[in-house]
Amino acid sequence: MTAPLPASRLERLESWGGASSAVGYVYRPSNLDGLRGAMAAARQHGVSLGLRGAGYSYGDAPLNAERMLLDLSRMTRVLAWNPTEGVITVEPGVTIEQMWRYVLGDGWWPPVVPGTMFPTIGGCLGMNVHGKNNWSQGTLGDNTVEFEALLPTGELISCSPSHNSELFHAMIGGLGLLGCFTRITLRMQPLHSGDLSVRSLTEPNIHALVDRMEALKDESEYLVGWVDGTARGSNLGRGQIHTADYLEPGADPVPNRTLHWTHQDLPDTFFGVVPKSVLWRFMRPFMNNLGVPFVNRGRYWSARLQGDHTFRQSLAAFNFLLDYVPNWKRAYRPEGLVQFQCLLPAAESADGIRDLLVMSQQAGLPTYLAVLKRHRPDRFLLSHSLDGYSMAMDYRVRPGSRSRLAALFEEMEDLVLARSGRFYFAKDSALRTSTARAFLGEQALASFRQLKQRCDPDGLLETNLARRVFPEWCASVAPGPDSQLGPLVVPSRVEGAGGG
Repeated sequence: MTAPLPASRLERLESWGGASSAVGYVYRPSNLDGLRGAMAAARQHGVSLGLRGAGYSYGDAPLNAERMLLDLSRMTRVLAWNPTEGVITVEPGVTIEQMWRYVLGDGWWPPVVPGTMFPTIGGCLGMNVHGKNNWSQGTLGDNTVEFEALLPTGELISCSPSHNSELFHAMIGGLGLLGCFTRITLRMQPLHSGDLSVRSLTEPNIHALVDRMEALKDESEYLVGWVDGTARGSNLGRGQIHTADYLEPGADPVPNRTLHWTHQDLPDTFFGVVPKSVLWRFMRPFMNNLGVPFVNRGRYWSARLQGDHTFRQSLAAFNFLLDYVPNWKRAYRPEGLVQFQCLLPAAESADGIRDLLVMSQQAGLPTYLAVLKRHRPDRFLLSHSLDGYSMAMDYRVRPGSRSRLAALFEEMEDLVLARSGRFYFAKDSALRTSTARAFLGEQALASFRQLKQRCDPDGLLETNLARRVFPEWCASVAPGPDSQLGPLVVPSRVEGAGGG
């Protein structure tokens, strides 16, 4: 008889948004032998194994309730760096921050980064993250030279766009369900300065905002829009656009200074006086349906009065806005926040986003933070990308609001599907099985299912997200016609919450 998993391994872990949590048996290997040992232990005990990087997915992707969870945050070695070619090889637990600090002084920068510097490279590749430059640079997977991965079968496999191409395009963005990355080789972006040339402008409504971004996309390296999700009437969807471009050779008079990591460090205070570590406390009273419109109005008109202007900003300050106020998500406590992120074809984006904003406002659940980005398609099997725009919408979870949010998200899913849109699993908290099947398509799902049977025939790898959205791929649950056990419709503070 097999001994039970050790109780000393039990930990409660939260989703990044804090709206769900789950207790699981956590293992933290530091090398390949440790990975093999954890997989063997899961098989021996007859439980599934989930993969976790830094846990920066908003929803239940990094949770595996009452089962084993493999935390890769100790695998943090830089294995190779070629400063002439700008090619780096890292273990999966290396973070975005570790990587940019490592390469910056040699005149390089990660080609694609999310809005925070703390996720791991393995986690970013498993979700195939995008940044504010997706239209020009693609996803992280588009900038991956090759990777090595350990499959649940025990096979150690190397993949690149030309070698084991099918698995390369399935594991990147494959949610950690086929295998575990052990080494990842990426191509960096060359730099002549640690600063960007940033342009700021405003538009009075969502149609004008999308039209202006569309006009700017071919002349900008980075392109992102902030949308006021609380404005109404003729001002619906008004917002601010930021474009940014790398500086040309000679444009920076002091490149040695701006390419030093100290220039990139985000300041600890506002105006040199107020510690940023306490700002979330001042934000908290405004995180409601009365306070957020007031803050958004001030932000919009402040930008509007400044007019169209250009300034220089460090790479870190522009890219990592989510890190600018430490622990800002605590302002959403105690229930946390969830995000609805969808992508709409370019021709459908303005009308679709307008309808999403109206739908949220009519439900009495306006989005408190909304971000708009331009995208391009890619070849990855479970891709979220398309030729169009993504809209990321944050919602505060309150006591009694989970069922209302779940109902709103279902309506929003239906609207996005009707406009041929897609969804991003790294931000998802409530997507239904039927919705995932509809946007991915049966051909992609059948191909992934075949690879799952080949790489993980016993269904060893699964997570709360996988059981919620793809139950037929998980050995521990029976397939059903639909899944609605996401963290929005179960209490977040009970054992095993968050799906599963």
